[in-house]
Amino acid sequence: MSLIGIGWGPPVVAALAAVLVALAGALATTTDSWYRHLRFPAWKPPDWAFGPVWTVIFLLTATAGVIAWNGDPDSTDRLLLLAAYAVNGALNIAWSVLFFRFRRPDWALAEVAALWLSIAVLVLVTGRVSVAAGLMNLPYLAWVSVAACLNLRIVRLNAPFRGA
Repeated sequence: MSLIGIGWGPPVVAALAAVLVALAGALATTTDSWYRHLRFPAWKPPDWAFGPVWTVIFLLTATAGVIAWNGDPDSTDRLLLLAAYAVNGALNIAWSVLFFRFRRPDWALAEVAALWLSIAVLVLVTGRVSVAAGLMNLPYLAWVSVAACLNLRIVRLNAPFRGA
């Protein structure tokens, strides 16, 4: 019997996807001398806080996806759900690549708008199946809202930027 047939498929796939996105983002994130020499606003969260916050966000977002998947047997809606999560995962990784690897906070600032919108879509596509699932994505939306404001301040405090 397959994992999907016994009900373990969606949680396993969601967990693996969350770990892959988190790992890719973490590998793209380097707090090297370039990063340490950036000027930051006083309200920037401490670097140690990012790991625990992202862990909770990935756990909640993956759980929301599983709830929505299990709550909606319609194959078209499930494809929409998968597409929304795939786009969001790609945008999540892309932000880290643009900011840290390309050293372009200005490009990351433009990209974070698309990331924010993709999270809003996650809230909608999961929330139409389960209010609880939709609400589970709100911490992600809130954190990326703070990150977007921080990104904007970093751009204003440090521009202009040149490629790596």
